[in-house]
Amino acid sequence: MNGNIRVGNLFGIPFYINPSWFVVLALVTWVYGSQFAASGAPWLWGLSTALLLFASVLAHELGHSFVALSQGIQVHSITLFLFGGIASLEKESKTPAGAFWVAIAGPLVSIFLFLLFTAIGLSVPLSGPLAVVLGVLAYVNLALALFNLIPGLPLDGGNILKALVWQVTGNPNKGIVFAGRVGQLFGWVAIASGVLPLLLTGNSGSLWNALIGLFLLQNAGRAAQYATVQEKFTGLTAADAVLPNGPIVSAHLSVRAFADQRILNADNWRKFLVIDDEKHLLGEVVIEALQTIPVDRWSEMTMGELVQPIDPTHLVPEHQSLLEVTKLLEEKQISAVTVIREDGVLVGLLEKAAIFELLQNRAKNSAAPGNILTAS
Repeated sequence: MNGNIRVGNLFGIPFYINPSWFVVLALVTWVYGSQFAASGAPWLWGLSTALLLFASVLAHELGHSFVALSQGIQVHSITLFLFGGIASLEKESKTPAGAFWVAIAGPLVSIFLFLLFTAIGLSVPLSGPLAVVLGVLAYVNLALALFNLIPGLPLDGGNILKALVWQVTGNPNKGIVFAGRVGQLFGWVAIASGVLPLLLTGNSGSLWNALIGLFLLQNAGRAAQYATVQEKFTGLTAADAVLPNGPIVSAHLSVRAFADQRILNADNWRKFLVIDDEKHLLGEVVIEALQTIPVDRWSEMTMGELVQPIDPTHLVPEHQSLLEVTKLLEEKQISAVTVIREDGVLVGLLEKAAIFELLQNRAKNSAAPGNILTAS
């Protein structure tokens, strides 16, 4: 999974660690281990502190995950990486309120841990390394909550902003685009805060800001771009992109008649969909199948006798979102799918190229000047 290492399951959720996490683990262990030099086993204390910090990040992501699961949204995985953690969700919440609670759950967990560790530190007389570790955990959880509440994607604050814009406009894509643009703005600010001190004073202490800014800039831009694409697909279904003159033949058609018809029409199709009298899909026939039949038998054999079953994953219902169909084509690395109705009646063939053509035509139509009304 993108080079990530699976280390097990957490409450049924696959848990991964990105190799970059080990770099941060070593760095945090070294930083805090140095602070415990006067105590016994300083590097053990440093490692324990680092692991507890990442446990806090994990708790943050579990907060998102549990709320998502409560809404019936599957959590594909939780991954720890260079900049923290990420919970990969199956889909978006159905409502703005649902999206809001999924987004804010993580920061609420971090704030709770901050209050918990602070309360323990104030009520229990601790000293030495334990007191330091407790203070670090309280501080980091507060910082984790506040940083994630920055109102720009891909941070939790950006998802909260997205949900609010969604609530106001009724359009989730507008929320993503707006929060994505804000996230890009914060990304540029972070990059500037890291690069300018280096250029002006030679101080490289803020370069981490630039790395975080680059992370925000890339992911926020990707989210805004994806939402823009989603907006283009709004209202479109698989049936809208079906080819008007697709490769469809009757099961009763003789192989000879099919071959003559194909030559007459100069068809270049390598695969044909076969239907019965009621237009129910029976399967498909590939051109190569004709080569296995003696030519003198072509007149007595029908296309229905050559039918082969179609891979069920290559069948889509006519009302399925065109965006979901596009994702399926990309995931399966195929160029076309067959569109059918609920009763098995064939709607037609949908090719990837037809999707792009449909979107281009839609963009041209929306950009075309309309009638202008003037008042006199």
